[in-house]
Amino acid sequence: MDSRTVAGLLGTIVVTVVAALGLYGFTNGYLIESPGDPDLFAPSIGVLAVAVAFVLALSAVGARSSRWLENPYW
Repeated sequence: MDSRTVAGLLGTIVVTVVAALGLYGFTNGYLIESPGDPDLFAPSIGVLAVAVAFVLALSAVGARSSRWLENPYW
């Protein structure tokens, strides 16, 4: 395995761990221990939806790029 493969694997593991911690926090905070003010649930879902849409949009832009490996940085 070369360094790019190891770095990609490490990045994937880090993203998975962060997503799992976020899911745990959301589940623990909203679904199991319901907060005293349920009015915050809808804005939280809205922020989550905007964040997911933003990440997916950035991924789509990066995946459609034809020059991403032509950069001398790589």
